Formats: sequence, C-alpha cells, structure tokens
Amino acid sequence: MSLFALFQPGKKDKVFQPPDLRQITILRKTGWHRIQDEMNGIDKEKERLREAAKHREALHLQSKEIVKLWPDTIAGKRQKRLEAKKIREEMEEEKRKEMAAEEAKYREEEQKEALTKARTQLYYQNDRVKGLNRALLHTEVLKEREAQTELKQRMKSAAKDMDKKFLEIMTTRNGEALRKEQEKAVQKKLERQTVAEDLKNQIKANEFAREQQKLEIKKDAEEIQQLQERYQREQRMESERQADQKRNLMNAHLDHLNNRALRKEQEAQKQKAEQEQMQLFISTKEHMTKLRKQREKELFRSCKTLNTQRRERILNKLTATQQEQATNEEQRIAKALAEWDARQAQLQLEEERKKSEMLKSTAAHRKLLVETRDALEAKREADKIYAKKQQLKAEKMREQQRKLHDFNVAQTAERSARLQQMKDEEREFEATNAKLSAEEELKFQQYSQHIIKAAAEAKRNLIPLYKATREGVGGGHGPVFSGVRPSYLVQDSTGAQMPRYVSITTESIRKLNEAGDIHEAKKRLGFTW
Repeated sequence: MSLFALFQPGKKDKVFQPPDLRQITILRKTGWHRIQDEMNGIDKEKERLREAAKHREALHLQSKEIVKLWPDTIAGKRQKRLEAKKIREEMEEEKRKEMAAEEAKYREEEQKEALTKARTQLYYQNDRVKGLNRALLHTEVLKEREAQTELKQRMKSAAKDMDKKFLEIMTTRNGEALRKEQEKAVQKKLERQTVAEDLKNQIKANEFAREQQKLEIKKDAEEIQQLQERYQREQRMESERQADQKRNLMNAHLDHLNNRALRKEQEAQKQKAEQEQMQLFISTKEHMTKLRKQREKELFRSCKTLNTQRRERILNKLTATQQEQATNEEQRIAKALAEWDARQAQLQLEEERKKSEMLKSTAAHRKLLVETRDALEAKREADKIYAKKQQLKAEKMREQQRKLHDFNVAQTAERSARLQQMKDEEREFEATNAKLSAEEELKFQQYSQHIIKAAAEAKRNLIPLYKATREGVGGGHGPVFSGVRPSYLVQDSTGAQMPRYVSITTESIRKLNEAGDIHEAKKRLGFTW
C-alpha cells in the first residue's frame, strides 16, 4: 500500500485506522518530484532549456549595461554625444524661455506705455483740458503782447537818439541831391535845344509834303470832273432809252385793251344765242307735258269702264264663297262635338291617374315620416356628441386660458424683475459715473494746478487759467449741478447765452437782497413784531 493510495480524496472510511508503518513505502524527494511532474505533464528538458535561455538573456543584458558605461566604445561615444546634445538643447530652451519672458515683459511695458499715451491723448482731447490749454495759450499771448509793448517803448526811446543823426545824414544827402539836380537841368536844356532844331527841320519837310499833296489833290479833282461829265452823258442816254421803252409799252397796252373789248362783245353774243336755245327747249318741254296730261285723262276714263265690269265679277265670287262657308260651318260643329267627347274621356283618365298618384304620394309621405323620425333620433345623438365635444373644447380653452394667465403672470414678474434690474444697473452706472467724474475732476485739478504753478513761475497772467479751472464740465455761466456747469439761454429768437457779471456792485446787491438772518431782514425792512 502506497502513501498516495492512503491520501486519495475519493475514499472515505467510516472509522479512521492508523497506517501500518511496515507497509508504507518511503520515496525520495527527486522521485516525488518526478512523480508530480509526470502527473502534471511537465517536461524537465524544456524547462531546463528555458531556464538556460533566460540565464543567457540576463547575462546579455548585464553585459550591455556594463558596456554602456564604457567611454571608449562607439555606443558610449554616441550616448555621450546624445547627452551633450540634450544638455545643449535644454540650455537653449532655457535661453529661449528667458528671451520670451523678457520679450513678453518688454511688450507688456510697450503696451502699458501705449495705453498711457493713448489715455493722455484722450485726456488732452477733453473739452476742459482744451479750454485750459487755450487759456494757457492766452496767457502766452498776453505775455508776448506785454513783451511787444515793452519793445515798442524801447524802440521809441532809441528812435529819439537816432533822429539827430538822421537829420545830419538827410541834410548831406539833400545838398548832394540839389547839386545833381542842377547838373541834370543844364543837360536837359541842351537836349531841348537839340530837339527844337530837329522839330524845325521836320516842319519844313512837312510843309513840302503838304504842297506836293495839294498838287496831287488838284490833279485828282480834274480827273473826277471829267468822269462826272461822262457819267451825266450816259445818264441822259439811259433816260431817253427808258422813255422810248415806256412809249412802246403804252402802245402795247392800248392794243391789249382793244382786243379784250372785242372778246367781251363776242362772248355776249354767244351768251345771247345760248339763252335763245334755252327758251326754245323750255317751250318744247311745256308742250310735251300738256300732251302727257291729256293722255293720262284718256287712260283714266278707259279704266273706269273696266272697273264696273270687275265689280260684278267680284260679287258673284262672294256669293259662292258664302255658300261654301255655310257648309264648312256644319263640318266644324261636328268636329267640335267629337273633340269635346274625346276631351271628357281624357279628363276622366286624368282624374284616375291623379288618384293613383295621390295614393302613391300618401305612402311616400308615411315612409318619409318614418325616415324623418329616424333622422331626428340620429340628429339627437349627433347633438349629444357635439355638445360633449363642445364641453371638452370649452374645458380645453379654459385650460389654455389658465396657462396663458400663468404665462402672463410669469412675464409680468419677469418684466418687473428686469425693470428693477435696469434701475439697479442705472443707479450703479450713475454711481460709477459720479465716481469717474470725481476722479476726472481731481485729475484735472491736479493738472491745472501744475499748469498754474508753472505759469506763475514763468510770471504769466493767471486770470484766464483760473477761469478755465472752474469746477464743473461745460462752458456755461450757470452754477454747477452734479459736476456739470449748464448754460442759460435768453427766451427770444436769438437763443444767446445769458452773461454772468460778477463784480463788487452785484455782490453787494446780492447781499442786500439775500438775507442770511430773517430777524436781521425784518429789522432792515422796518418790521418790529
């Protein structure tokens, strides 16, 4: 019995019996492991080879780690270069970071300077600052004016000293000028004499030219006289020719008049002949008319005889026609009786047909009543369904109205909240605006005090600067309200700003009219109660 058999889990004895040591086989450890390996299917050779491979791999890694630390190998040199490169890149990265930080700082400073410059420029664009700068310019102008006035006074005092020297110089210059004028007068006299001689020679030449011109004019007059005589002769000849032409025209006109009288006489004779022919035609026409009337009378008499014969024939025909009508009347009566009998039979048939139709209509009416009753019942059912639908519809509308009311209430609450928020924002804005106005006023006062101090050191007129540094924004003359100095305009079409005169007189009048103590005012006015 083996130890393995003793410890099998499938066998269970009711009573545990201790083993017999004489029957137990004791195995060695190697044998036990061999048995276990055979049972578990483990190959020792493969396990040994695997362990050997792992050992070799560990040795290889160990050798690589050792070789990695050697400085004179290719891998060591390469590793050293990589480490040096990494260190160099890290240093360059640090430098870049430092430069980027410095550049960011420089840009931030530049941005701050630009913002400060922009704020300063915007501040200088303010109306009050502009007014202060104008006042400063005004003070400079006043100073320049004073300097110019002083310079003018100095120039006047210097001019008095220079007048004497100027008189001496002018006297010398006048004497020299007088001498030169005398020399010029002598020279001009000589020139005038020369010009007079030239004029005399020119006059003689002109007289000779006039004589020559007179001779030429006389010669031209003689030629003109000859031409005039020739023209008169030609005019006389032309007048004679025109007189002959007029006489010829007169004779031709007289001949024309004679010919026209002859033509008129011929036309009168022709018209007379035409009138005679017309009278002959009229007389002939009247004769023909008389003959036609006589012919018509004869024809009328012949027609009258023919009418009597025709009347007799018509009477005979009428009698025959009356007889025929009597016979036709009897035939019509018989025909009417036959038609009446037929009509009575037709009426009877019509009454029977109407009775049958009445019976049919009664049955149809009864059927219609039944159908109407069914339709009424169906209509009642439809009305009930419609009423139910209307009730559901009304409930739905009430639900919609309730939802709409809730929505309106929510909208009203939201609107109220929004209005309250807007009011809060407006109050906050006003507070912020007041704070900014106060800061701006403080800044302006500091700037103006600096300007006034500099102007005082430069000995400038400070009155315009004090006027420009008054409290309040705006160029009005009124009192300050909420940091604003408004303007007051006159009530007329000009719309000009009302002035503000501040003097000792106005201040005294204001003190008289504005009493600080009511009792003092009563005493001043004479009231004793």
